[in-house]
Amino acid sequence: MAQIQTQIQTLPKYIQISEMLIRDVMAGRLVDGERLAPERDMAQDLGISVGTLRKSLADMESKGVLERRHGSGNYIKAKLDVAAVYSFFRVELLSGGGLPTAEVLSVDQLAKPRAAPKFGMAEHGYRIRRLRRLNGIPAVLEEIWLDGAVTDRLTKEDLGESLYMYYRNALNLWITKAEDSVGLGQVPEWVPSSFGQDAQSACVCVERTSYGQDGQSAEYSLNWVNSAVARYVARIR
Repeated sequence: MAQIQTQIQTLPKYIQISEMLIRDVMAGRLVDGERLAPERDMAQDLGISVGTLRKSLADMESKGVLERRHGSGNYIKAKLDVAAVYSFFRVELLSGGGLPTAEVLSVDQLAKPRAAPKFGMAEHGYRIRRLRRLNGIPAVLEEIWLDGAVTDRLTKEDLGESLYMYYRNALNLWITKAEDSVGLGQVPEWVPSSFGQDAQSACVCVERTSYGQDGQSAEYSLNWVNSAVARYVARIR
């Protein structure tokens, strides 16, 4: 298997925790009106300080998924249109949920693949390869193609945990919708040994086209899911 140098750039701990809890809300594991455990107990269970937890809860409150009632506690406010970092991430552990993290494996400027559907305006794109983990468990390999017309430069060092946050803050590109096609694929040859599946072994493959705020396609990706540990989930409400 290919040996690939990796780079990890993490979100602040309080954002990681708030995103994990928001994913539980969106998945229905935390329901509307549910009262959360006392903050000290919750912080202890999560292995973080009470101060970090309170920052996480404040982030959830700012996104409209938490109501903090003085003298009573913290209550979930379920909603569908949460402006969360991982709103478009549809893979979770078989046991449910899981905090996503990302390792950037490589970034290259190349001609767009012939097999890809038409997306964007340029003839070239930026190919981003990543390994995604859920609660530290390797779960998804991603090959993401960003249209070359979006930016004149993109390097591995530019990217962090959330591509869509980077697109928004650095490139003024807001991904507003995505179309997924789920099928059977083969683990690519560039798979790192940590993924836990061999190259060319069968796995679930999700093909995605993503659209910007102007309604035009700007990104195309292939996502190989390690079905021994994770699954693709789309919930309809």
